[in-house]
Amino acid sequence: MQRMVMMIKPVKSPFIFDGAMGTYYASVAPNPLSNCELANLFDRNTVIKIHREYIEAGCQAIKTNTFGANRASLGCNAETLATVIQQGYDLAMEAAEGTGIQVFADIGPLPAEDDADRWEEYREIVDLFLERGAANFLFETFSSEEYLAPLSRYIKERNPEAYVMVSFAVSPEGLTRLGKSGRQLLDSLLHVPTIDSVGFNCYSGPSHLREYMKGLSFGNKTISIMPNSGYPALINNRTFFQSNKEYFADQMLEAARQGVTILGGCCGTTPDYIREMVVRLASFSPDKIAARTPLEKPRPQREPLPNQLLEKMAQGEKIIAVELDPPIDTDIDFFMASARHLKEQGVDAITIADSPLARARVDSSLMACKLKRELGITPLPHLTCRDRNINATKALLLGLNIEGINNVLVVTGDPVPTAQRDEVKGVFSFNSAVLARYISNFNQTAFASPFNICAALNVNARNFAHELQRAHKKVENGVTMFLTQPVLSSTAVENLQIARRELTVRLLGGIIPIVSHKNACFMNNEIAGIRVAEDIVEQYQGLSKEAASVLAVEISARFAEEIYPYVDGYYLITPFKRIDLITAIMARIRALDLQYHGGGSRPL
Repeated sequence: MQRMVMMIKPVKSPFIFDGAMGTYYASVAPNPLSNCELANLFDRNTVIKIHREYIEAGCQAIKTNTFGANRASLGCNAETLATVIQQGYDLAMEAAEGTGIQVFADIGPLPAEDDADRWEEYREIVDLFLERGAANFLFETFSSEEYLAPLSRYIKERNPEAYVMVSFAVSPEGLTRLGKSGRQLLDSLLHVPTIDSVGFNCYSGPSHLREYMKGLSFGNKTISIMPNSGYPALINNRTFFQSNKEYFADQMLEAARQGVTILGGCCGTTPDYIREMVVRLASFSPDKIAARTPLEKPRPQREPLPNQLLEKMAQGEKIIAVELDPPIDTDIDFFMASARHLKEQGVDAITIADSPLARARVDSSLMACKLKRELGITPLPHLTCRDRNINATKALLLGLNIEGINNVLVVTGDPVPTAQRDEVKGVFSFNSAVLARYISNFNQTAFASPFNICAALNVNARNFAHELQRAHKKVENGVTMFLTQPVLSSTAVENLQIARRELTVRLLGGIIPIVSHKNACFMNNEIAGIRVAEDIVEQYQGLSKEAASVLAVEISARFAEEIYPYVDGYYLITPFKRIDLITAIMARIRALDLQYHGGGSRPL
């Protein structure tokens, strides 16, 4: 079926798309498939019926049933993918036969994987549509601008008359699932001539999305909006969108009055929603479009608090941060007494782990607030992505910012042990790089005192080049300081030197004293990210507790001296509540300050 369908570019009059395929298919198919795109192969009658219902409702364009048509989402090979896409395009064309309705090749984002190059996979999908004769393309529900400009150029090189739409999925506050700002994404594409239309779909309901768009500038681009019908509810393990078609249509009419010229629906919408929208928009006149005046949301006007850690490093001081694990119960006497003692010894910050090894402990952020209020210590709470979603994390960040805490360490979090997975579910809906980007965006829009965003750097990684690539990505996302994994080998020292040359942000060198031979073996075999050199492990053979303690301080001091020229400070990790070891190591680091600077600024 080699037919070209050109879209007449909308300028002022509303141009109406169809609504949801996936959620509507699940509600009307006799035996719905888990991936609605596979219905192109096994339930073609239902797919055609849905397309025709939307056409009868009055839309001017329909999307092919191919949003999730990619190898990863379908778990299929290239041959099956080609058939799904070809059939999806043909079914839409068959439904639109003789109606003048435009057919858009619908392409969703490929599942994200660590730094994987997705260009060839996207191009494969685009080529399959081009070979079928597609001339209209919609890249929808994207969370990043990556690949979109080159894909649009690729399409136009093969068909200069093609029409390319791009649509991002943002939350009501304007952030995508990858932590990118909708405003920044739009700005990155406004001057790309091969993209004809930009806008938003999914994730948010019509009111929130319409309100968000009031504050944006779209330049000369055609604007699209295809929101969800509302917000989902879970009833008897099934997802329902409890919303009202009349309300949805009213909101879309208001969007048209704001200058949106391409309108449609996403999850939860049905042909009835589109029909109601068509009725509402029938009386709309382009003369009723209001002048767009993008509104900037003002930032809080509070005076930003100083960041003592950054100020000390800016003055050339090497700071010392000590990690204390919060208690597993309500007995916090040791934790508070240890923090008080470390403050007396001149520690610059206390870092607080967030349920390390996926075992529940007192919340790191609450402990950080307590330390700051009661002891006046600079806390550096860890924030993991394992046990809370992004909404809960933002709520926590707002509270921390109000409490005057402006340093955080973002980590993805340890995986939940296999034996506990039936009892404890990890969230992992985002990772540390995404969380850093979220915080960085909030630093620019919501926080009077911006956070110093810290992250982990594994100098023990077997493929340190890949670890550096990840580190650069984190820096791009707003990370300004790295705390390294413990340095306990010559390889770790060498990798830290490389990091110093490659990275332009602050580095705190990780130091952990080994307390015994058993402890060294445990670290090497049970704790990800730590590697103890074999000669060090052997030195602990047969040592008493006292002798092992002396050796622990000596080895830690030796590595602290080796990395001294390459770090902006130290990150000391307390093992088994051994504050005595940490205090001794701190004293040796102060001696290094004296050795290098003839006195330095730290008290003896």
